[in-house]
This record gives sequence, structure tokens and C-alpha cells, in this order.
Amino acid sequence: RHSPRDVSATRRCVEAPSPARSCRRWHCRKAETVRWCAAGGLSVGKRPAAPATSSSRAMCAPESAADGPTAAAGKGPGATFTMKQVAQHCTPEDCWMVIDHQVYDVTSWVPKHPGGEIIAVKAGGDCTQLFKAYHPLYVQKMLGKFQIGSLKDSPEDLTTHTEFAAQSVFTATDGQEPAKAAVVADDEFYTTVKRRVESFFKETGLRRRDCPAMYIKSAIILAGVAGFYYLSFFHFTTFWVALLSSVVYGIFAGEVGVSIMHDANHGAYSRNSLLQQCMAFTLDIVGASSFMWRQQHVVGHHCFTNVNDRDPDIRCNDPDVRVTAPSQRVHDYHKYQHLYLPFMYGLLGPKSILLDDFANFADKRIGFVRVAAMTPKEGLLFWGGKAFSLFMLLVLPNLYGNFGVVANFALFWAGALTTGYMLAFMFQVAHVVGDVYWPEVDASNGKVAVGWAAGQVATSANFAPGHWGWTHFSGGLNHQIEHHLFPGVCHVHYPRIAPIVQRTCEEFGVPYVAYPTFMAAVAAHFRHMKNVGHAMPLVPKLGDA
Repeated sequence: RHSPRDVSATRRCVEAPSPARSCRRWHCRKAETVRWCAAGGLSVGKRPAAPATSSSRAMCAPESAADGPTAAAGKGPGATFTMKQVAQHCTPEDCWMVIDHQVYDVTSWVPKHPGGEIIAVKAGGDCTQLFKAYHPLYVQKMLGKFQIGSLKDSPEDLTTHTEFAAQSVFTATDGQEPAKAAVVADDEFYTTVKRRVESFFKETGLRRRDCPAMYIKSAIILAGVAGFYYLSFFHFTTFWVALLSSVVYGIFAGEVGVSIMHDANHGAYSRNSLLQQCMAFTLDIVGASSFMWRQQHVVGHHCFTNVNDRDPDIRCNDPDVRVTAPSQRVHDYHKYQHLYLPFMYGLLGPKSILLDDFANFADKRIGFVRVAAMTPKEGLLFWGGKAFSLFMLLVLPNLYGNFGVVANFALFWAGALTTGYMLAFMFQVAHVVGDVYWPEVDASNGKVAVGWAAGQVATSANFAPGHWGWTHFSGGLNHQIEHHLFPGVCHVHYPRIAPIVQRTCEEFGVPYVAYPTFMAAVAAHFRHMKNVGHAMPLVPKLGDA
């Protein structure tokens, strides 16, 4: 068993406005993985509501008279700002952000940013974790010229902040041996692993993005999407053959999700901003929204991985058909969720296309994450993408296809369900397993006693590490740990940097979970779902004394 410990040193983070336009060792045994635990919990408050304005994006936190002078007044080395003031500057044309308690105005850099529009994905908020995850170490030196002041504490800001520990304490037990603890300084750990990975790219001459292998792979996937769409609806005249073709179409559409758009929406596809945006939009072409995906995945999931009531990827209503985290409320029927959920996971595909994106737009939130107001460009892409994909999937086949309305709808469902199953299983086995840990919000102080970078490793799990086929089929999701530490690196490189990350985790004592095969990871997922459905303890909850 593991004995978590509390660490008081903290770092601040905020869930503020989002996108703007304009185990000590890596075990891969057949029947086991190493289980670890670290103390901690996350807390984050709600972003203030955004009123409509005439600018490209609605302001995220309008200033009241009680706030005193506007944040724009008094910029300089000694200037201080509250998070509420910073949150007003949440558009590409007025882009402020907080990094390590310092406030920066990067408006002039937005059009020049090599990563494109992702720079504004959390404009007006605390971007400490996202900045460090997406940038090489040398970029830190460039921040000085954009600094306009520092962050000051404000009672109101306590409702919108999450504090991350500067240190993490991980313990593990070897048989009858006493528990051994590793105290991990988060900055030292992350700086070390980043320096080693950067040295790898420098020594090999490989580029983080713009990989020829990725271009070839993308061409094959997009050709498969177009080809099997045509074959399914317009070429084959035998329904069962067309149905099989629709299943293959669904696989290629899933590949768009795990490979092309996933890299592109993380800024890991190309240095060419236009090409990157086009590849990001491929998700819209196959039916889902890239805008909503960035809100949920980049802003929510990657900042608050596996945090109950914070990570939108594990959100559950009460009641819900499933529970994922050990602290979520369990109902009697959840005892059987490991039996009925395999038949429901495929619904992720049609649900995303036909329901979720529209519901998120109407609700203006995805679970805990507040959805930012769309710029005109984002709105055009969102509604244009929906209109195009639904027309191609549901209307055009009925106008010119070989089958009737019912058969065409069945073909649509066959493809969408296939995509849903593929995406659900790929993402579930990466985090929703019992061998990773689940940070909890400490209601007494709203803090998490674990470092963000070490926490990214400990809340993620790899499967089939180094396997060429699984790396390409899963879009690198089989190296989830490397992805969470280096989301801006093209996934084709993950097998090469994984040994570097593994070795560094061993040295620092950071937990590193890897399953030898995909099926071992699937088994671990459903074992976890059975345990939480029966309200069985898996690992000590973070934050326990």
C-alpha cells in the first residue's frame, strides 16, 4: 500500500478564459504493472461570465469600479494585477497571460507565434503549465520583453485558482520492505527531462513537427476517409458490402481523430500555421468540432488530468450510466457497468456529431470548463463544419446514393459507432485504470499537494510501448505519458523519447505505468470500472494523511 504525504509548497494556476482567435521502474510484465500514489488534490474556480461585446471575443471578466484603475494603466516592473484584471485581456488582439506569477502582454507576438493560434488557447488566464509543456527551455528567456507586471493576491481570485505543489512525495512498498519515499522537486524533474529530450532532437537533427512520416500518414488517412465514404454511399449496390465499407470508413475517421487532428490541435503538426489549421479542421470534416475539442482537451484535460469535477474527460453527472473516479457517487446499477459499458462506448461517435457539440455551445461549458465565446472565424468554422459534415453524411447520400433513407442512416451509424469505439477505447485505457492515481480537491484549502509535471506522469498509462504498429494506429496514445509531458511534439517521435522519459522518472522516483499490450490495458480499464462500480478502494486517495 502507498502512504501519501502532504507537501505545502505550491504554485498557482487558473481555469480562466480559454481559446481566443482574433514504479521506481518501468515494468512491462505480462501480468503486472507497478502501482504508485502521490499526495495531492486540485481545486479551481469558475471563470466569471463573459458579456457580449463588439470585439472579436467577448471579454472574460469585466472590470467593476471596485477593481480600481484598469489593468492597462500602470504597466511596468512594479505593476501588479489581479487575475480578474488579467482575465479582461482574453482576445488575440489583447492577449495577456500569467506564467509563474508574472503577467505578460503577448499581443504583439500573437501573429508571429510559430505555433499559430494555440498561443491564445487560454488567453487572459494562468498559462504556466501550458507554456512549459509546449515550449523548449530557451523560450523562457524570451518572456522578459513581454512582462508588464506581476500577479497579486486577491480574495476574489481564490475562487478561480488551483495551486500546484512545488514538490511531490511518492511512496511504494517492495514486498515486506518498508515504504520508500521519493521527494520530487517538480521544476527540477521537468527541466531535467525537457533538457534531455531537447538534446535528443538536437543531436539527431530531427524536427519536433513537420515530419515526413506524418505527412505520408495523413495522406493515406484522408484518402481512406474520402475513398470509403464514396464506396459506402455511392459505389456499392449490395447493402452488406456497403455496411462493411462504412466500418472501414469509421476506422479512417477515427484515425483522423487520434492522429491528424490530435497533433494539429496540439500545435504538433507543422510550423506552417495555415497547414496546421487545415489539419486541425479535419475533425470538423468528419463531423465533430475542433473548437470544442480544444476547449475540452487542451484547456481542461491537459491542465487537470484525472481530477474529479475538473477534468472534462472523466466528468460524470449524478446519476450517470458510469462512474470513473473512486470519489464519484456510486449507485447500485454501477456494479454492472463493466458489463454494459462495452456495448455503449461506440455511442461516443454519433453522440459527438449529433449532440455534444451543440449542447456545449448552448451550455457554454463542458463539464467544469467554461467554453469561450467564439470569434467570427471560429464561429464560421464551427457552423460551416457542422453544416458540411451533416450534409455529406446525412443528406447527400439520400439525394444521389444507391440506398434508401433507412439504409443510408444505418451506414452512417455503422461508421460513427466504429469511430466511437475506436476513440473510446484508445482514450479510456490511457487514464481510466486503477494503476494511475486520481487527484482530489482539498475542500479545506483548495490546494493540490503534487507537482503538475510529476502528476501528468502519475495520472497516465502507456500500453504496448515502442510498438511501431500501435504507435501509428493509436496516434501515439500508447505513449500517453510522453504525450502529456510533450504535447507539442509529433507523435511519431514518442517511441524514441520514451526511454529518456522512463530513465528520468526512475532517477527521480516518479511513477511510470506501462502495460505490455493493448489488451492488458483494456483488462485494466474494465477491472478499474468494476472496482469503482462496487465502491472498492483502489489506491489511497490523494490528500489522505
